[in-house]
Amino acid sequence: MSKKEPEIVEKELWDHYSELPNPAWYEYKDIIEKKNMKNENLIKEAVESFFDDDIEMDEYYESLGKKKYPDSIVYNEESDKFDANLKQYPTTVGSQKFEPLSVDRSDSIKADRYFQSRLNELKSGYEKLVDEYEWTSLVYKSTYTFQPILGEPYHLYDNGNKSSFLSLIEPTQWDKVYIGTFILLNNGKWEKV
Repeated sequence: MSKKEPEIVEKELWDHYSELPNPAWYEYKDIIEKKNMKNENLIKEAVESFFDDDIEMDEYYESLGKKKYPDSIVYNEESDKFDANLKQYPTTVGSQKFEPLSVDRSDSIKADRYFQSRLNELKSGYEKLVDEYEWTSLVYKSTYTFQPILGEPYHLYDNGNKSSFLSLIEPTQWDKVYIGTFILLNNGKWEKV
């Protein structure tokens, strides 16, 4: 038996009994298209190898009904259109200078330095705030039997039993364990002097 092209199943019968197209027709169509493409490529390669000169090649293209355009003209043979206006880059000699942009990344170093310095400021501000809170908390937990006056200095001493007391007496006037001198501010915070 010899190989032959797939036959279309009796078209009239198929179309008569089915609303769908004959599946064998698609196979036949694909095979024919592949053969035609292969033949076109072989002919094109043969023609290109046959012509040594661009002039002869131009004549061949003209005989096919296609015009070969010079390199300065942007013509897309696949879409059969002039598409210079669709390109993302200049396509003519008179176009503006086209160079890739050089991106300066040194600003990122400046930004990193800025953010690092801000972070350090925030850390030091946070540490200062925690320190102020701890001193204020220590003074409020201490023992005192008088009403403190805003802006007046008071001295904090250690009592010995993990407790402390606030006094008006300065540390030079007696020999108690001195912790620090504090002033009451109008926001209720005790500031260490």
